[in-house]
Amino acid sequence: MSMRTLRKLHGDDRENLNVPEIESDDDEAAGYVAKSRISKTKKKAKVENLYDLLDADDKADEEVEPTDDKTSQQTAEKDETPVENTGSKKKRKKKKKKNKDQHVTETAQIEEEDEIDASIREVNRLLDNHNIGERNVASDAHSLPSSGNKPLLHVEHRNLNPDTELKRIFGSRVIREEGMRRRHQGRRRQKLCWLTTPKDSWAPIGKTGLSMRLLEQKAGCQYFLFEHSQSYQKVQFQFCDAVESMNPQNILDVIQLAPYHIDGLIQLSEIFRMNEDMNMATEIIERSMYAMEMSFHPMFNLATGTCRLEYRYRENRCLFLAMFKHIASLGNRGCNRTALEFCKLMLSLDPDADPLCALLMIDFYAIRATDYEFLIRLYNEWEAHRNLSQLPNFAFSLPLAYFLQTEGDATLIEKADKKLQESLLMFPGVLAPLLDKCGVQADASATHAFFKQAEYDDPVALKQLIALYAGRCHVCWKVPNVMEWLERNVKAVLARVAQKDPLVETYKTKRLSRYKGTPRNIYRHILVSEIRSATATLPQDVASTVLSYDPLPPLDSVEAYKRPSRPSRAQTESSAFSMFLRSLMPNFNPNEAVPDGAVGGEGQPLRQGVGALMDAMRDLMNNIRVGNPEEGGQGAGAEAGQGPDGDEEHLEEWD
Repeated sequence: MSMRTLRKLHGDDRENLNVPEIESDDDEAAGYVAKSRISKTKKKAKVENLYDLLDADDKADEEVEPTDDKTSQQTAEKDETPVENTGSKKKRKKKKKKNKDQHVTETAQIEEEDEIDASIREVNRLLDNHNIGERNVASDAHSLPSSGNKPLLHVEHRNLNPDTELKRIFGSRVIREEGMRRRHQGRRRQKLCWLTTPKDSWAPIGKTGLSMRLLEQKAGCQYFLFEHSQSYQKVQFQFCDAVESMNPQNILDVIQLAPYHIDGLIQLSEIFRMNEDMNMATEIIERSMYAMEMSFHPMFNLATGTCRLEYRYRENRCLFLAMFKHIASLGNRGCNRTALEFCKLMLSLDPDADPLCALLMIDFYAIRATDYEFLIRLYNEWEAHRNLSQLPNFAFSLPLAYFLQTEGDATLIEKADKKLQESLLMFPGVLAPLLDKCGVQADASATHAFFKQAEYDDPVALKQLIALYAGRCHVCWKVPNVMEWLERNVKAVLARVAQKDPLVETYKTKRLSRYKGTPRNIYRHILVSEIRSATATLPQDVASTVLSYDPLPPLDSVEAYKRPSRPSRAQTESSAFSMFLRSLMPNFNPNEAVPDGAVGGEGQPLRQGVGALMDAMRDLMNNIRVGNPEEGGQGAGAEAGQGPDGDEEHLEEWD
């Protein structure tokens, strides 16, 4: 017979059981002694049959059998709780039984969910393998599997959060304390998302009028489109009027009316950036991205790299522009790994058109994030169908990635030297701007005629790409060992030029025959990136673009709805002038409809009346004579009957 049964039989009397009382300062021991002393005053339970106690003891042992450490700990705590009346024992048993049933149910649900998740993962794996097997390498090289069976532009959700990178740089404790401080300052919690972290100070998201629908599925990709509701369209028209007014206050009024209007937020961010308020400009861009993510379609998955948003649709462009500006702000904050993930995401949304030329900056963030493997793999897989070697940024960033990855490997160093020499032969005009941005005094080898002449002979389109690369990536070269490596290869290139290497003329012919014009997406990239050395090379009509929410729309632009036609300014002024002339007529009626002749139609009576009025005004102007002061107030004053003393009368009249 167990101790529990004996306590039930004898009323938990330790003196009768000859159990010594434990003297300890421990709270649990003190609680147990108090329980024993209280139980002495209780009425002993009446037991009719001792065998019933044995059955009850077995049932109790089954009920309190621990399923895990947590459950056993909770059961022990419940047993140690003092009980003040014996009637609560039955309730405690029922509660234990209920907790046991609930625990069994929860365990069954967890096992069932684990089986479902495992099944879903297996199906997704099979579908991915099937899609990868059927995918064309030439057209969809961006989704080729890597050594880890991941697509090239696969995005890690955790890398989209800059706090993850900041924790790695500054430590998790600093970021955690900063997050706690911000959380305590706010008053409510916002819904979490992947693109950005919502702040408590933002307005509730509610219904923004922005939604997304699935257009079609083809070649293993899903094509989506943002849609605007009727209320959102009305706000869009008001925003267009505010932009045309050239008054920032009108744009602020629109944002107050609709706090999550995307185009308004992008334009307002540009206003704050021009006023050098970078923190507010960054926060507004994050708010626009938060609003767009809240309207994503359930099938729109950022990590797969197979979801598409075509830039030619007017409603889709806002996401590209917001992400581009967000990448720039992340780079300024030093979150290069996060910026690289956003570059991959933006490139995966429309890889064929690449509307904002993410390829012109993805190499920079890959080197800054020390992800050399990704850059090398991107070049090897896309060179066949995208000709990445014809872009100066890839031509120089690729050998730099090889050199930074060498770690003393002679084979990789030789490969890096070969790639860099080929790049200097193909794009000799890069050397001088790059050294100038790095603040390095050029020696005789850098001022050789081979490099200097290329600055004048290069086409304008190539000069724009060179200025863009030198302005953005010069920090990657401004390292002592990198500059020594560059100097060594510059001397090797001059030696090959002196030996009349046939590649010199071949590359010169290619350089002068290509780059005849700048594509529109490159213009758009230079305009949005705002690198001064590159924007200085833009044509005047492109550089004067002020619509930050939609710079240089594509020529094949598609709009789901159009803005209602409004009368032009000339027509408005003409109507106002005709109304003024009609009001001078003796038979003017303000409620009368405006005849066609008021705006240049066939209204002959109005035209005749205006002609008569103009003749009368000419006669009046011809009869006006200006007085001569030397004639003692004669002239106009004399005609009024003032005479020589007319000035005093005139002053008295004005008084």
